[in-house]
Amino acid sequence: MRRELLSAGGAPALLYGEPSEQVWLFVHGRCGCKEEAAAFAETACRRGAQVLAADLPEHGARKDEPGFDPWHAVPELQALMRYAAGRWDSVSLRANSIGAWFSMLAFEKAPPARALFVSPVLDMEKLIENMMTREAVDEKRLKREGEIPTRFGEAISWRYLQYVRQHPITRWGADTEILYAGRDSLTGRDTVDGFVCRFGCGLTVMENGEHWFHTPEQLAVLKAWEEARV
Repeated sequence: MRRELLSAGGAPALLYGEPSEQVWLFVHGRCGCKEEAAAFAETACRRGAQVLAADLPEHGARKDEPGFDPWHAVPELQALMRYAAGRWDSVSLRANSIGAWFSMLAFEKAPPARALFVSPVLDMEKLIENMMTREAVDEKRLKREGEIPTRFGEAISWRYLQYVRQHPITRWGADTEILYAGRDSLTGRDTVDGFVCRFGCGLTVMENGEHWFHTPEQLAVLKAWEEARV
C-alpha cells in the first residue's frame, strides 16, 4: 500500500493509498498516532479511497509537544479538514475514542458526509464528573486547585471542565455509525443509546469488548465492522 509522509494543516501526516477523489480523515485517540491508521487504510484503500492521518500534540512525531486538549486539537482538526476539502471531492471521517469528541467539536458546523466512530467519547462532562466522584473531588476544590492528579494517571482540570460545559455537542449532521464495546469503562450504555437516538446513528455493540479494541477477537470484530461500512 502506498504511503506518503506530508504536512497537512500544519501537522505531520501520513497519506495512504493511490490517488483518489475520496479520502477518509483518521483521527486517533489518546496513545494513538498517524501510523495507527494503517489497518483501516487496508480496507478503505482497497475500496478506492485514500486515508489521511495526522499526529495530534503529545502523540507520534509530536510526542514532546504539549497540547492534547480541545483548545489545541479542535483548530488543528479544522485546519486538517480545510486541507482535505481543498484536495479531495469527498471527505469522510474515521475516529477513535476522544478523537471522535474532538472531531464533533471541530466539525459541528460543517460535518463530513459520513463518520465511523470506534469507542467514541460522547459525553465528556459526564466522564469528568464520574472521575471526580471516583476521586472524591468536588467542584469547589477543583476550582481552587485548578488541576488535581488522580490514582489512574489522568489529571482532573477545572479549565477542561469549564471548556466542556461551554462547548456542548448540540448537533451532529454526519451519517454516523458507531462500534461500541459493552465493557467500555469511559462511555456508559445509556450515554451511547441516548446519542444514537438523538442524532440518528447506527450502532453495533460487541458485548464482551473493551474500550480499546486490541485482542484478536476484538480486532476481528473491528475489521468486519469496517469492511461492512466503508
